[in-house]
Amino acid sequence: MVDDRYDNDEWDDEPVVKRSSAKNDDSDYDAGTVITMNENGTTKKVKIDFEIDTTTKDLGPNPFVKWIHLAKTVDSWRIFPRIFITVYIILLYKVVVWFMTLNEPNMEQSGLVSIVVGAGAAWFGLYVGSSKSNSK
Repeated sequence: MVDDRYDNDEWDDEPVVKRSSAKNDDSDYDAGTVITMNENGTTKKVKIDFEIDTTTKDLGPNPFVKWIHLAKTVDSWRIFPRIFITVYIILLYKVVVWFMTLNEPNMEQSGLVSIVVGAGAAWFGLYVGSSKSNSK
């Protein structure tokens, strides 16, 4: 016996709905017309009209406007990159002074100074390359 639980004949009489998207020269319906077609070939044209509310809503003042201005100020002043560069300059100064006071520096100590100076080049490159671009 064949399982016919998905074969339901009551759905066979459902109409086929077609929507027109533009006015065709060979037909007499335009955009917004819905044509329903049954299996027996009868069609029915229905014109659909709807209304969209496009009025603006007054939601009051934005409660976060002060935070937005603060964020734009911090961004335009570039506070954090300048703090990072300042901390790096202080670190570089202290490391160089420490290295110059050593009597006989070894490979590990010179490697540390080399890494700190190399990191400075990377920091400076990131700082200079992070300028804001005006795309208006």
